[in-house]
Amino acid sequence: MKKKAVPSMIKDQQLIKKRREQMIKAAVHLFIEKGFHRTTTREIAKQAGFSIGTLYEYIGAKEDVLYLVCDAIYEEVSDRLQQHLDQEGSGLERLKKAIHAYFLVIDEMQDEVLVMYQETKSLPKEALKYVLEKEHEMAEMFELIIRDCVTSGELQATEKQISLLTQNILVQGQMWTFRRWAVQKLFTLEEYTKLQMNQLLALNM
Repeated sequence: MKKKAVPSMIKDQQLIKKRREQMIKAAVHLFIEKGFHRTTTREIAKQAGFSIGTLYEYIGAKEDVLYLVCDAIYEEVSDRLQQHLDQEGSGLERLKKAIHAYFLVIDEMQDEVLVMYQETKSLPKEALKYVLEKEHEMAEMFELIIRDCVTSGELQATEKQISLLTQNILVQGQMWTFRRWAVQKLFTLEEYTKLQMNQLLALNM
């Protein structure tokens, strides 16, 4: 699906990138504190450090900010996972590196991840379809590496087991954010990643 074009009156792409990153950071803070619907664009602009007029030079509506938050997460995750699709080494080594990379992105962007899954329902229909398609693409990246492991004999899994393992990887990564009030008191990220990886792959090795 084609990426949603967020309107901007500014032509300088570097400036657009900089200002939108400021908006995302400000919006995430406010969405966590107040929720998407109770946050105004004026508050986002103030939190980002510029006027409401400047804000609307880079977006068309408040929903655009939420879309940018979601898109930023998927772009970052996809970029890091793609590196492990192209690397040399055994399928299992690449799978472990991909899981580690995914959990690390979730940790680095945990506020954004939390907002995305809490507020995605507020996206316009077309933007929501795009975000869900990006989720599907991310799952396919993991499935591709898992299939390489099955082909090489490093993992034993049926088609349904491949699909379930993929979804479990995604969910266990997200749990680092969703249950952070509990799990982050018990584990460092490295401990959590290692334990989850052992459990995820234990029945397939």
